[in-house]
Amino acid sequence: MKVTEHIKKAKGKTQFTFEILPPVKGHHINSIFDNIDPLMDFNPPFIDVTYHREEYIYNELENGLLQKKVVRKRPGTVGICAAIQNKYGVDAIPHILCGGFNKEITENLLIDLDFLGIKNVVALRGDAMKSETYFKANKDGHSYASDLVNQISNLNNGKYLEQLEVSTKTDFCIGVAGYPEKHMEAPSLESDIHFLKKKIKLGADYIITQMFFDNSKFFEFVDICRTEGIDVPIIPGLKPISTRKQLNLLPHRFHCDLPEDLIKEVIKCKDNDQVKEVGIKWCVDQSKELMKFGVPFLHYYSMGRADSIKKIASRVF
Repeated sequence: MKVTEHIKKAKGKTQFTFEILPPVKGHHINSIFDNIDPLMDFNPPFIDVTYHREEYIYNELENGLLQKKVVRKRPGTVGICAAIQNKYGVDAIPHILCGGFNKEITENLLIDLDFLGIKNVVALRGDAMKSETYFKANKDGHSYASDLVNQISNLNNGKYLEQLEVSTKTDFCIGVAGYPEKHMEAPSLESDIHFLKKKIKLGADYIITQMFFDNSKFFEFVDICRTEGIDVPIIPGLKPISTRKQLNLLPHRFHCDLPEDLIKEVIKCKDNDQVKEVGIKWCVDQSKELMKFGVPFLHYYSMGRADSIKKIASRVF
């Protein structure tokens, strides 16, 4: 079922969803199931599965030169999606990136997903490689998420990269990212929303936001989107803070501000167990306020750790 269909079926009720990371290469898929199992009590209609792009590593040769090698440390997104749908009977939503793919590989990936009965995708540009400062598209790849959305929309209309005798239409529901505090590379929030609007015009069906810790930033973001004519569902993305280090790590990595009240509560904590409880309480309060606002889903970034998300969901749903 499409995300938009889940919203209609819920008839205004806020639903619980979450996102998982593929396991590090070499780990068993049971490590994924162990994190999903405790959260299935809250009846998520879908589960997002992220995609992690390739990295470069450099091996020193006997002659002293360095050999560059491409590695993927967290493969398996498509297989995990298929396993989730088979084991739990809920929709799995793979994230598809511009980075690391060309248009042909992207088309073949989408065909595979269509054959597996996967009806939803999230189209993202993705980050720059760890060894690069700025994002660089692959040869014959997409530079922007809007271009990726356009390719998926074309496939939904039976338009493939080459002329075919039979051009079966796919039927993907397309999600895209939104940034309540703007994307780190955007010169302004207004500019960021301008390009978000472009993705909607090209066929995106819903928006899922980057994590935020101040609900007023989300409410302002929604207001601006609606004023600009963006009328698709907007799903808030949430993450509970769990360690003192995250006071610096999260703003640096995800370019989000932490409210002063939250910072003060974390600083008071004697250890990370106390920080985790502060993070859970803050996220519960956020969730309840967002639920009153009428969001269709509360989407939690689990980061492979289900315990905090389970405690939050048990107090909210």
